[in-house]
Amino acid sequence: MQGMERRSNRLIHEKSPYLLQHAHNPVDWYPWGREAFDKAKKENKPIFLSIGYSTCHYCHVMERESFENDEIAALLNKDYVAIKVDREERPDIDALYMAACQAMTGSGGWPLTILMTPKQEPFFAGTYIPKERTAGRFGLKELLTQLTNKWRNGKSEVTGIAAKIRTELDKHRSISSKGKWDPSMAAQAYETYTQIFDEDNGGFGNAPKFPMPHNLSLLMAYDVKAGEPNALRMTEETLDAMWRGGIYDHIGFGFSRYSTDSQWLVPHFEKMLCDNAQVAIAYSEAYQRTGNPLYRTVTEQIFTYVEREMTDVEGGFYSAQDADSEGVEGKFYVWTPQEVEEVLGSEAAQRFNRVYDITEEGNFNGSSIPNLIHTAIEEVADEVGMTVEALLAELDANRAKLYEARMNRVNPHKDDKILTGWNGLMIAALAFAAKAFGEPAYAQRAERAASFLKNKLVREDGRLLARYREGEAAIPAFLDDYAFLLWGLNELYEATLKPEWLEWAQTIADQMIRLFGDRAYGAFFFTASDAEKLIVRLKETMDGAQPSGNSVAARQLHKLFRLTGELHYRDWAIDTLDGLAEKVSQFPSAHAMILLAGLAAESAGPDVVITGDRSDAETAAMIAAAQQAYAPHGTILFVPAGDEGAAMREKWPHVADKGVVDGKPTAYVCRDFACQAPVTSSVALKEQLGGVRLQ
Repeated sequence: MQGMERRSNRLIHEKSPYLLQHAHNPVDWYPWGREAFDKAKKENKPIFLSIGYSTCHYCHVMERESFENDEIAALLNKDYVAIKVDREERPDIDALYMAACQAMTGSGGWPLTILMTPKQEPFFAGTYIPKERTAGRFGLKELLTQLTNKWRNGKSEVTGIAAKIRTELDKHRSISSKGKWDPSMAAQAYETYTQIFDEDNGGFGNAPKFPMPHNLSLLMAYDVKAGEPNALRMTEETLDAMWRGGIYDHIGFGFSRYSTDSQWLVPHFEKMLCDNAQVAIAYSEAYQRTGNPLYRTVTEQIFTYVEREMTDVEGGFYSAQDADSEGVEGKFYVWTPQEVEEVLGSEAAQRFNRVYDITEEGNFNGSSIPNLIHTAIEEVADEVGMTVEALLAELDANRAKLYEARMNRVNPHKDDKILTGWNGLMIAALAFAAKAFGEPAYAQRAERAASFLKNKLVREDGRLLARYREGEAAIPAFLDDYAFLLWGLNELYEATLKPEWLEWAQTIADQMIRLFGDRAYGAFFFTASDAEKLIVRLKETMDGAQPSGNSVAARQLHKLFRLTGELHYRDWAIDTLDGLAEKVSQFPSAHAMILLAGLAAESAGPDVVITGDRSDAETAAMIAAAQQAYAPHGTILFVPAGDEGAAMREKWPHVADKGVVDGKPTAYVCRDFACQAPVTSSVALKEQLGGVRLQ
């Protein structure tokens, strides 16, 4: 069919950019749904399930090799029902079959390739599969032929495998026991981090290296809790190394997904909203904790990247940018010395290339990924006879010129769907930075995104939805959407002190408890009680590149309890800790976020209640002192003067007795379940918070 216009398949009617990428394959793809399963049952055919996402490099490779190939398409169309799923739209399907893949093969990744019965029970799992057998790796053509024969002639063996995997999923992924939370697990995780810390390059373990910012957040909090300065050292060295490396885009800002090497030099070039949100939170916390201006600069640069490349005109945030452009991974991001010289001229290019390691031999396929791994700015300034300040100013100006030149290249594909959960993370990041830096513009961007979600991604009956694209909101939201949005709203309330965000946080929390809560064994299921029923209803516990919904739910429900005084939020947070305790104890270092929730439950605070006139300068100074203090388990509640404050005191009785003293704005600080005397000046408040802000 080369040279002919191919007909479109059923995916042409979908909104997902990933599914639309496959809408002109000769494969007769179906989206996940009843039509596909009815056909498989009626024709007694196995299902070929392919799961990926639009910015996935090897998903593109497998499409070019196999799904655009007429021979493979003929095999699939004749003997299988082929289903394509966007993992970012349907994380429930992805989580289930990734668990099956890990149970069957010991590993996983994307594209995820599953063969399953018409009852959706998997009997084969793999990831990227080349078209033909290559270097000992079996090919898709061979696999499809063999499994077709197996299905026709040895079905009992196939169904036997499927039954075993189903049992394995039931046993290992459905938590039906309740333990007791062990506070010592944070110390166990810390010990593991010290053992696997890379003393030469920062980060943990060997290549590939993911930022895993929740691990860094835990280490910073553990340092304060246990007096372990080594925890802060490991965090700072990792944050410094990540920023110096090629995983950070020194020209256009923002972080790539992970580094393929141990030095953080060669990234997998794809950029994702969820990663950049979490990394921004870690750098903001590190700024609060240390006062190092570099951490603020990196955070602000991440937000610059998100604003100019990942923000919808209505205020929501897009999902991801591809690693590839023109079919080549990283092509958009790399430079040769000659390319830099064409933009900057000879002398400035020499200095820029010296600083950012752009060389004739290159560090990536003959070109160079800009990085600062081996650069000492002071030494370069000395070499070229410039002051450090003058060199930095020149580099900044020239970086902007290179960014403009780079935008004239063929840009990587952008996945412009707006996901509720990932937007929740970016709202949390912007709101947190607004507090940490005293920068209200970030809070305004967070509010705009939150308003977008409220207006576009809430059904008429109040049910939260997961995805918005081209005017269509769809797919009932999952646990992660609720938990991550709750995180964003809690942070947004503290950044703006507007009760409307706290009230929406309560609505989201109450819905999450009702739809996802396991009243028998504690914690939360990934899918809601009103959602499509898959073969197993999973509970996700372990943090991956992003934290599990359960861990974020536990931490944010505990925070919501301390903000509102509503006891059922605390009870659900504790039940989640207890419900997951057994799983966490098996591998504490893989559960950083829920360990943070455990630390908060163990030693809460400081909880700061400020009351007064918002327009008063001293009230504003008190609010700033509370917002800028490093307090990983803290809360900030503002009770205004007048009728609005009276309504809050009536609604939340735990602040009923917290009024102004002597007519002055007043702050009340409680820590570790004990309250200090109220203070009426920002100086006195800073003193009370002094044990937390360690700069």
